[in-house]
Amino acid sequence: MHMFLVAAGAAAAALLVTSGVAAITTGWVMPIGRHRILRPRLWGYGCLVCAVGSSLFLFMGPLARAYGLLALTGWFVFMAGLGLQWLAQRPGRDATKTAS
Repeated sequence: MHMFLVAAGAAAAALLVTSGVAAITTGWVMPIGRHRILRPRLWGYGCLVCAVGSSLFLFMGPLARAYGLLALTGWFVFMAGLGLQWLAQRPGRDATKTAS
């Protein structure tokens, strides 16, 4: 059973990395929730950070049967990635406008 959980965690991390790279390079975002994302490159960076954080948490924490500081750090990195994805749903600063 443990091997199935490891495979599912690795598949989820691979899906996050794939969608992150696609969003960064081409600006393509998966159809689910696409209408809410205003900055796809930032969304892609958020996906990559989430993938790293979730991998650290899963493979250094519950799936390794050891709870340590590295697993807790992975959880906080995952939350930072979710924060980046949240920011990608907000409009960015418009650099063409001036305050004159």
